[in-house]
Amino acid sequence: MKNLNHLQKITLLISLLCLVFCMTLSATEMTPIESDEKIVYLTFDDGPTPKITDAVLDVLKSHDVKATFFIVGKEIKGREAILRRIYEEGHGIGLHTYSHNFKIIYKNPESFIMEMEKTENTINEVLGTQLDIPIIRFPGGSAGRLNKNFYKLLTEKGYLIFDWNVDLQDGIKGHLSPCEFLANAKKCSDKSTRRIILAHCNSNNKNTCEALGDIINYYKSEGYTFKAIDATTKPYFYKFKK
Repeated sequence: MKNLNHLQKITLLISLLCLVFCMTLSATEMTPIESDEKIVYLTFDDGPTPKITDAVLDVLKSHDVKATFFIVGKEIKGREAILRRIYEEGHGIGLHTYSHNFKIIYKNPESFIMEMEKTENTINEVLGTQLDIPIIRFPGGSAGRLNKNFYKLLTEKGYLIFDWNVDLQDGIKGHLSPCEFLANAKKCSDKSTRRIILAHCNSNNKNTCEALGDIINYYKSEGYTFKAIDATTKPYFYKFKK
């Protein structure tokens, strides 16, 4: 720089600034901003269960939509064909503990992890696969249960936590009408355009099945794309005390 005249120095400085600007622009263009995408993740807890899970799968297939099923390990026995159908039809699979017994799973972090591992092993035994399933959901949600140390332990194990920002309320109010479930499906607890819908496929969720087609049509009409949760999906969990 010492041997350059004033004009050359200015020209060189402008060139360097342009280079930095272009690199910044390229980096911005290459980085997807997920919050700007209108994505909806339909998720179903507590299955597989007879009739209802199959009915849910029928609706999803007819609308060409992929969802995510958070599997309870103890529900698999005798319903292996339903689990295979979930997998073969390309839906996401998450872990929702083995027993769904709060006293057991929340006894300590080690018990929680053992429950998730047992469910993953059972799924792989049934499917004849060696799937690495990092997607998990806390029964009842992570609020009040997740803390800094627990979170650190789970992330070290490679787990991705998924709560929800849309709640059909069909887990505790399965008797609600399809219209009421549709209304609940339109309510989001935050301002994100990434919607994670909590639904259930228990034996008392017949009305959830009946509402599902209208829920799908509503979100499609609003310009949303349906996706299944996988290992590349950004986790979503409630804030916890450090």
